[in-house]
Order: sequence, then structure tokens, then C-alpha cells
Amino acid sequence: MKVFVTGATGYIGSAVVERLRDFGHQVLGLARSDASARKLESAGAHAARGDLRNKVGLARAARESDAAIHLAMEYSPHTSELDRGAVDTILEEFRLTGRPFLYTSGIWVLGDTGGAMADEETALHPPPLVAWRPAVEQLVVKAQGPRGIVIRPAMVYGRGGGFVANFVEQARKNGAVRIVGSGENRWPFVHVDDLADLYVLALGAPAGSLYFASAGPSVPVKQVARAAAHGAPVETVPLEDARRAMGPVADALVLDQTISSRKAVRELGWSPKSKPVMEEV
Repeated sequence: MKVFVTGATGYIGSAVVERLRDFGHQVLGLARSDASARKLESAGAHAARGDLRNKVGLARAARESDAAIHLAMEYSPHTSELDRGAVDTILEEFRLTGRPFLYTSGIWVLGDTGGAMADEETALHPPPLVAWRPAVEQLVVKAQGPRGIVIRPAMVYGRGGGFVANFVEQARKNGAVRIVGSGENRWPFVHVDDLADLYVLALGAPAGSLYFASAGPSVPVKQVARAAAHGAPVETVPLEDARRAMGPVADALVLDQTISSRKAVRELGWSPKSKPVMEEV
């Protein structure tokens, strides 16, 4: 299968491209620069030059492919507009074809789970940062013609990336790790390699499917930060102060969430094998 991947040279995308290649798929990755194109080619993939703003390029790459995985995200005032535009473009190219389109959302759309175990049937209460995402999820799962599938990854770690790596870097550079709020709130996690496996498996999922990607129990943020700090102090930042410094992302970082991924295990045979986050740290 020839799979078009946006965000193919990013943190998650690089792992997904590797696993797709392992399973014998051809990969066409979106590349914004010559450096990105070279990185894709060195990974055995082909490069489609362009970005999320280039709808003509997106349409052409989708038209040439048997499936698409949307991982790219431009963090700017136009984030939601660009994401929706990319989704619309790819869905239109896949119209009436039955080809799989995997859209990447995230666990933050749930909001705070209030200590209860959440699954794909749990009502959504997204913080302002991602309040636009549920509408795009619905666009994908209800698409007529394409086989729309939504993946909601937990906090991703492994291969030296994600928020855990950010904690380690803070300790090295600043001599302390700063977290928002008390740190008693819990984050669910998934290793980037296990997440990549799920994307490959989900290419065969039924139309309208939605899956959480979380492995192991949720862990208090302060516990993860202390492990990542390797003896450096962990400093707590009041939420109001964090809002002034970070904007709406601060409210997402204090969410307390516990997530079940039993659906992905049951329907797709997903079997996370990586070390739990605390062992990884």
C-alpha cells in the first residue's frame, strides 16, 4: 500500500514512517524543506514537497496514494484553520474510494475525566486550546466514501521526545523542572513506538472508527517530573501565572485523565510492548 503521511519527519511521524516501511508499505511523506526531503529519502520514503498551506500539493499527494495519515500540525494562530483545510482536501480526494484516512486528534479533547476511566464513549469537555478538534473528528468519522478513522494519542514519550524529554532538558539547562499546578493531576502515556504500531494496524480499521492510544496506568505529573529531574528540584507554577505566560496550553497541562485503550486492543490486536514511562525515564 502507498501511504501519504503529513508530518512524516516529525517526532511521531518518523516512527510511523519506519513502521510502515517495516510492514512493506511505500511511504510518500510531506516535506517542507530540502532537509526534510533528504531525511525521508534516507528512511526509504519518497518526498512530496509542500506544507499544510499548499492544498494543491496535498491533493496531488493524496490522489497518488492508497491511504493517508495526517500527523502534521502547525502551531500558530491559524492552527485550526490549516488542520481543517488539510482534512477537507484529503477527504475530497478520497471521496467515493473507500481509502483509509487516519486523523490524529488527542486525549485533551476529553477534558478532565474526574477520576473516572474514560473510553471512546465518554462525553467530551475540551479545554479552549482544542475546542475546535471534536468537530474535525466528526467530519472524519462521518465522511461518506473515505474510510475515516480517528486516533487520540495520550502523552507520547520515548526516543528522546515528548513532554518527558522536555522535563529532562529543563533539568539540564535550568537546574530545575517547572510544572503547572500542584502536579497531583495524572497524565496517561504511550510510547512513540507503540503508537506507530497502532497507526499501521488502524489502516485496516472499519470506517468511522475512533481509538484511544494509551498504555499502562496514568501517572501523577509531579512523579514523572521528579524522575526526569534526576535530583534537580521540581518547582510548581500556579495555574494563573502559567496562563499569563503560556496561554491556553496551561489549562491542558493540568487535566487529570485516566484512559482505557481496550477498544484498540480488542478490535485491532494492538499490544503495547515498550517500557512504561517511569522505567523509560
